[in-house]
Formats: sequence, C-alpha cells, structure tokens
Amino acid sequence: MQYRTDKKSGNALSALGYGCMRFPRIFGMVDMKKTEELVLRSVEGGVNYFDTAFIYPGSEEALGAVLEKNGVREKVFIATKLPVVLLKGPADFDRYFRMSLRRLRTDYADYYLMHMLTGSGIWEKLKAWGIEDWIARKKKTGEIRSVGFSFHGSCPEFLKLIDDYDWDMSQIQYNYSDENFQAGRTGLAAAAKKMPVVIMEPLLGGKLASLPPAAEALFRKADPALSPAGRGLNWVWNHGEAAVLLSGMSDMRQLEENLALACRARPDMLTGEDIDLYRRVLEVVNRAFRIRCTGCNYCMPCPRGVNIPSSFSAYNASFSMGYIEGMKQFVTSIAAVSEKTGSPGLCVKCGQCEKHCPQHLPVIENLALVRRRMEPFWFRVVIAAARTFLGKNKKKAA
Repeated sequence: MQYRTDKKSGNALSALGYGCMRFPRIFGMVDMKKTEELVLRSVEGGVNYFDTAFIYPGSEEALGAVLEKNGVREKVFIATKLPVVLLKGPADFDRYFRMSLRRLRTDYADYYLMHMLTGSGIWEKLKAWGIEDWIARKKKTGEIRSVGFSFHGSCPEFLKLIDDYDWDMSQIQYNYSDENFQAGRTGLAAAAKKMPVVIMEPLLGGKLASLPPAAEALFRKADPALSPAGRGLNWVWNHGEAAVLLSGMSDMRQLEENLALACRARPDMLTGEDIDLYRRVLEVVNRAFRIRCTGCNYCMPCPRGVNIPSSFSAYNASFSMGYIEGMKQFVTSIAAVSEKTGSPGLCVKCGQCEKHCPQHLPVIENLALVRRRMEPFWFRVVIAAARTFLGKNKKKAA
C-alpha cells in the first residue's frame, strides 16, 4: 500500500480509502458477514481510511460494529459527516455528532466533515449558528481530530470555502469524466496547497467501471489485463494532489483488484499516450451517458415512489448497450408490472429530488426524457394488459 502524508496532522493516509456508502446489502440491509470480511481484508491490505456518513443507511453502525468486534479501531482513521441538510439549529451539531459516535462505537472522529456543502452560503449559515466555536471545543476535547467538508458545487464557490476557514481537509468529486466539473482540476490544485484532498466518485458511481463496449474496447486493446475500473483509479492516482482515493468496494474481487492497483499507484505514472487514450475513451462515453447520475441515491426516497437512479441507469443503457437491453433494465428496475411500480410517470414535479441531488441535475426534466423514450404509448398499453392479466390470475388463485 502506498501512503500520502496529511501535512496538517502528520497522519500517513492510505492511497486507497474505503467508501462505506456502498457496503454490500441483502434485502436492503447491510450484509454484515460480507462487510466484515471486506473491512478486515482492507485493513490487512493496508487501507486505513474509512469514509462514512450519518445519512448512509446502516453504514456507521456496520463499520463501528466490525471495528469494535475485531479490535482494530485504533488501526484506522474514521471520517464521518455532519448531515447539514437535516440541521434545524445549533443544538443539532451535538445531537447528530453524538449519534454518529454511538453508531461508530467510538469516542472521537479522526475526520469530521460538513456534509455536501454546495456553496459559501450554507457555510455562512453554519457560522451564524456558531459552528466555528463548536468545532474549536470539540477539537480541544479531542472528540474531533481534524475537520473538513465534502463539496458538490461550482469551482468559484469551492475556492471561496477553502479561503474562508482553516480547514484540515476537503473532499471533492474527481475523475477523468469530471476533470472540469464542480471543484475540478483548478479546485484540486488550489486546495492541495492548503490541505489534504480526498477524492470521491473516482468511477462516477460505477459508470466508468461499466463502459459502453466501444469505449472498453479502446482500453482493452491498449492493455487487456487492466480493467476499465483500474484505468479510472489510475487516472486519479496520477494526480499527486490527491491524498486519498475513495472506492466503494462491494465484493472481494473489486477489493483485491484495488489493493493491487494501490500498491503500484504513483503520481505522474501516466504517459502522454495514456492521457490521449483517456481522451478518446471519454469521447465515446460522453455520447452514451446522456444523464450524468452517479447512483448515489441522495434523491431517494421519492415521495411518489419513482425509482429515479434506476430509471436514469436504464435510460443511459438504452444508448450505450442498445434499446432492447435498456428496456430490459427499465422494466425490471421500476417493477413495471407490479402494483407498486417505480415509473417516472408517477412524478408530480414536487422538486424534493432536485434539492438533494449533489450533481445539481434537472431531475424532473430528465425523468420526462426517460418517460418519452422508455414509456411510449405502446409500452403503457402492454404493461396495462400485463397487470390486468396478472391481477385476474391472482384472484383465481385466491
């Protein structure tokens, strides 16, 4: 494992960090057996940075239970986050912080982040509520060792934030598809002069691990042994300004591949020929991914039951893998013939999803695009007939 020094704290941080939002699940719950195996193998492989958050369902509880059970809490750095979107006033600082510590079964957070800041306006509101004094008190007691923020906004707003406070770290989205998106390369370079920068979404929510066939063929031709996911991670590690790359590893195969890659990761390891290859792959990717959803699920649950991330994924697949394959995904992902469907047609344009989307996608507009392509008139007729047929058979069986 390669390590990069956090110059603020002196911590040696593993180049590969574990993104705990995507712990493996079974029936909607964190699969504790698989999660324990993955976490322990990560620690054994040298991973010492684990990123979670209050709003990741079951994540803090699962991580805390595994670390306590196996006595490895002191071998790792835990990063968790204050749910800014849930705050109603300054009293909530302590309330949510205490809940996170209880879930994590620890009495301190190595890194505590303001979760999902989108601009300086939110930070100004937190300051008006006394967040700076609160952080100072927690640092004095040792309950918070380092403080930072995760960011989903424009580059100018990011630059304002890093200049406004003496942050210990920051976390941004960065990958070869998003080099100039949100904080981007400019923000990464500016922040790295002041603090360690942690990279999230290095594979754009898995989109850069499952590429359109034409894009994957370009990578495979250059090096058949290196997967598209490995290519995506290497692109990030090529940047010396990136302290930690977070990967949401949900199975052992992914973990083992990432551990092997992290052992070889070096800044400036890509050649000019490599960089040109990423450019050509990206041209193909951009033609196929019409909606840039990362599948983070921050927009969920939808009050009307629309399965937003899966609808977008199927829509993209209809371009990258063909209309028939995309339609197969769409029918299954929205449970088209069930009574409780997740169809985009249920959208009433309430806007709750757009308020929570860290990518600032026009979710309502995109759902309309999905419906036009994936739910044409003939589709709605067929689905209605199928439901009627199934309903009659269900009554007969009863």
